[in-house]
Amino acid sequence: MKKIYVAPSILSADFSNLYLDIKDLKEQGASYLHFDVMDGHFVNNISFGSYVLSSISKKIELIKDIHLMISNPKKYYLDFVKAGADIITFHYEALNNDEEIFNLIKEIKNSRAMVGISIKPGTEVNKIIPFLNDIDLVLVMSVEPGFGGQKFMPSSLNKIEFLKKEREKNNYHYKIEVDGGINSETAPLVKKSGADILVSGSYIFKSENRKNAINLLKGE
Repeated sequence: MKKIYVAPSILSADFSNLYLDIKDLKEQGASYLHFDVMDGHFVNNISFGSYVLSSISKKIELIKDIHLMISNPKKYYLDFVKAGADIITFHYEALNNDEEIFNLIKEIKNSRAMVGISIKPGTEVNKIIPFLNDIDLVLVMSVEPGFGGQKFMPSSLNKIEFLKKEREKNNYHYKIEVDGGINSETAPLVKKSGADILVSGSYIFKSENRKNAINLLKGE
């Protein structure tokens, strides 16, 4: 059986007690820690910057998964790498053309971080075909980026299935991550379609039993 990874999104954590709220997630079965970075421009909401990551990075033994929902990822990605990021994911829609995207992929790789591309629900998945051989992760948004607690969009399943087939056909190495409305009901759908990493915020952090919630997402 394929291994499924869970990435709790700290957007739903208790920021008044952030370290204590997330420090036991590894013991509860999480593998990644997802940081939703929002600038109030690319998306309407504003979240946090690299300082939040640097304040906990060395204390948390999870893969730091940074999702840059910002208009200028080229300007800020290195701040997050220096703060301890393991993966930097930027949005396809945030750059102007393929050349800019290839250049940013190269820069992030040269910084010693893994690199991912994310697409919004309205973006056709075939737009990112040129980059699939060069990236470590594809993040499929199953809600509109910018706010937590939205309802899962079933249209994301076709994108996940397409990415799985492309990976198998071409022997690519990227992981498929999905973010938005992931809970015990939607997790089986995205896993069946081919997702490897499930991002979940409120479902995990608001659960009375986080270990059980994470295990349900994994299917364990």
